[in-house]
Amino acid sequence: MTLAGFVAYSGALAIAAAIPGPGVTALVARALGSGFRSSLFMSIGLIIGDLTYLTAVVLGLAMVAQTFGTVFLVVKWAGVAYLAYLAWGLWTSGISAEKIEAKQSRGGALSAVLAGLAVTLGNPKTMLFYIALTPTLVDLHTITLADYSILATLTVLVLLIVLVPYLALAAKARGLLASPRALKRLNRTAAAFMAGAALAIAGRS
Repeated sequence: MTLAGFVAYSGALAIAAAIPGPGVTALVARALGSGFRSSLFMSIGLIIGDLTYLTAVVLGLAMVAQTFGTVFLVVKWAGVAYLAYLAWGLWTSGISAEKIEAKQSRGGALSAVLAGLAVTLGNPKTMLFYIALTPTLVDLHTITLADYSILATLTVLVLLIVLVPYLALAAKARGLLASPRALKRLNRTAAAFMAGAALAIAGRS
């Protein structure tokens, strides 16, 4: 892989991770309910889930990419439709104080890690990113073990950079994140990014 490929992957992952979804909602809820430490462990679980998907894509899709090109085309347009659906959902409702309150939870470090892992593995947005978008950013035909190692390291670093501010703000600025006005602005901004991502994927050949 080239430097440009790594940069493109990192940028796309950062945008995908920053868009509020089930993972961010659960992480914010954990920070609001249990504080910074517990939510930090939960973020580790989220990252492990992302690495699981990355590994599955590299190992699995690399073997079928040359044979099942039509499958990727179908997945691409299914991804575009799903992103548009998420954008509509964020614009019309999105994250609310009630949703965050309902998902508050407590537990130890292992419980938090497992909760984060479960959220990521069951999150269609994360699944979509790795199955539909990653093959357009990473050349699965020529990827090497060294390339994979760099991608895995970048995944960990990017997700930590994106997620830690969320949980830090949630733990220390509960009043701001509980404000309906602030949440509405967050939802509308996220919806705009989501719609833009759908258009970008639709426009790729």
